[in-house]
Amino acid sequence: MTDTSLPVCVAALYHFTSFEDHAALRQPLLELCQREGVKGSLLLAREGINGTIAGSDAGIDAVLAHINGLPGCVGFDYKKSRARTMPFLRMKVRLKKEIVTMGQPDIDPHVCVGRYVEPKDWNALISDPDTVVMDTRNDYEVAIGTFRGAVDPNLKTFRAFPEWFRNWRKEVEAQGRTPKIAMFCTGGIRCEKSTAFARQEGVEDVYHLKGGILKYLEEIPEEESLWDGECFVFDQRVSVGHGLKLGRYDLCHACRAPISAEDKQSSHYEEGVSCPHCYDQKTEAQRQRYRERQRQAQLAEQQGRIHLGDEAQG
Repeated sequence: MTDTSLPVCVAALYHFTSFEDHAALRQPLLELCQREGVKGSLLLAREGINGTIAGSDAGIDAVLAHINGLPGCVGFDYKKSRARTMPFLRMKVRLKKEIVTMGQPDIDPHVCVGRYVEPKDWNALISDPDTVVMDTRNDYEVAIGTFRGAVDPNLKTFRAFPEWFRNWRKEVEAQGRTPKIAMFCTGGIRCEKSTAFARQEGVEDVYHLKGGILKYLEEIPEEESLWDGECFVFDQRVSVGHGLKLGRYDLCHACRAPISAEDKQSSHYEEGVSCPHCYDQKTEAQRQRYRERQRQAQLAEQQGRIHLGDEAQG
């Protein structure tokens, strides 16, 4: 269970629905969040809404009630957790073509999607030797935690999943195999599209962890869990563990990768400038710019100001 003694309420949400005019929904939603002191990031597209917000319990409940009243959003799912401090610096409501970018315009989770599996039933499914477990997240997320035995597609972006899946399927079919497929991601939204894509490709026996890793970590006791490591989250908490407790990772503000205490011992680590994951991928000119940004951030902190350049991705 989450620690209710922590003062900040965090709500992660997504919902696929057909908004006739998603742009018209932006300003009222933004103004409500600002009035309630809620911060974070929400994406609006014709296909629905997605994002993570944080604030007081009353403020979050007010925003969730507003979203519940949007066209087609009655009864939408969301996941609450707690944070010690506000994990966002400001509120953003953005208009997008997709609420999660896969680059497959014909995919519609309204029409077909994988079979949902509750967290309590997930262990049995992925323990079945006839099941292939797929992690649909990006490589830097997988690096700090995943389910035991899961296939890692080594994705740089979610856009790469369709090509990877098609290649994987060809290899499996060449071996004469037709396994069950169990897909998972952080909160479930990427699997809405990845399982819909698999179904559209003609794969019927495909499953989806309902509520994603976050719901699993919240509901399944650690002693029964098949999850190893921590789960990357897209805010200043960086990672969470079982019970959605705050994890041990920080964020490299140069490449946005999660970094451990061991990473910080590397000669390639410089706070706000570089880490072992990105040192060889950045130029000295880039590092100089990051050093100046870090200097400005530290100066702002000393003066009690907010430096927006250090904001985590929503």
